[in-house]
Amino acid sequence: MVLTQPLIDEKRRTAEAMLAALPLPEEEAPWARDARARARARLLEAGAPVRRDEYWRMTDPRALTAPAAPLAPADTVGASDAFPGIEARCLRFVNGRFRCDLSDDATQEGIAVMTLAEALGTDISFARDIFGRLEAAGQEKVDRPLAALNTAAATEGLALRVTGPVATPLHIRNDVIGEGAALVHHVVRVEKGGHLTILESGVPGNSLMEVDVAPGGRLDHVRLQSEPDRPVAAHVFARIGEEATFKTFTLTANGALTRNETVLDLEGDAGNGHIAGAILGGGESHIDNTVFVTHAGVGCESRQVFKSVLAETAKSVFQGKIFVRPAAQKTDGYQISQSVLLSEGAEFNAKPELEIYADDVQCSHGSTTGALDRTALFYLMSRGITRREAEALLVASFVEEAIAEIADEALQDRMREAVAEWMVTRA
Repeated sequence: MVLTQPLIDEKRRTAEAMLAALPLPEEEAPWARDARARARARLLEAGAPVRRDEYWRMTDPRALTAPAAPLAPADTVGASDAFPGIEARCLRFVNGRFRCDLSDDATQEGIAVMTLAEALGTDISFARDIFGRLEAAGQEKVDRPLAALNTAAATEGLALRVTGPVATPLHIRNDVIGEGAALVHHVVRVEKGGHLTILESGVPGNSLMEVDVAPGGRLDHVRLQSEPDRPVAAHVFARIGEEATFKTFTLTANGALTRNETVLDLEGDAGNGHIAGAILGGGESHIDNTVFVTHAGVGCESRQVFKSVLAETAKSVFQGKIFVRPAAQKTDGYQISQSVLLSEGAEFNAKPELEIYADDVQCSHGSTTGALDRTALFYLMSRGITRREAEALLVASFVEEAIAEIADEALQDRMREAVAEWMVTRA
């Protein structure tokens, strides 16, 4: 879509205001300062997102582009655990700041953990080849200005280097209290033979995770976004090497505005990249999942599996693309986005895309929208099950394909519990 010059100027002014509201990081290594300078340049060149941008036509970004100063430190934190019964080392962020005093000891075999500030303060950090680089590569086809803002300004986060199998998952927990901006940026490097599971809960206003999975490595990522009370922009950029695996699953329940962007680059041959999500929207929720998967290696597999369950006037958006480069022969790309509307006022919008430049590929996409099956409802209710219980059973069956993408059965069960809880508490 062609933008007029006044709109281009407005996009730049908004981007400048967003940057001006956030302090510039200090005392970092020269390479980190250069990475941030390049990110600022990307943001100013692209400008802040507006509704007329192609990948924002179905989501109004104004709540995400309003300039906001950083959140003040907070001592009061919640006590609930998003993953009860799951053994994990919890690393906590409160108002976008890492709280060592509230976190578990992350020391264990196969992983080195440091803060982002520590990683960006030295010239010998492994993060040098990742920080800002994967985010920048993900801007090749589509501008992602909110991700560039994060790279330019985020000072808090974790830098993880995985050198072997890690026995206990890490749980990155985010607590946000008050008004303002919370930016968190994580850098993850999985070496050959490394394997880690990362759990995430809570939602800072703007988060970004850059993941580099070396040949033969594996990372599993499971995220629970429950009832976010502020606009959320969450980004994942992953580079997947030869015979490496990256799997990510997100369950989003309600929230005013959530935008999840996931960008995968399957660089090495025989790599695997799976992205799945369950969207539970009620009230006036607006939940947007935008995905871009690039196949560059030979014989790679990608899966995009998204299931939306929407009630009242909730809206869900799915924009998913599979881009196959000329050398990426024997690509297997699968994409499905489906929704169930529990109310007449609910809305689902899908934009599946395939762009293929190789001739020996197997790529497919599909999208459906509808109500719960009336025959199935009648069958269940005729056997003494209440309508609400029958709906819950059918919804559980509907989202199962997405939940099944999670490798760990205990985590699958936790996500099933979250779906059941939402069905009980929804209006």
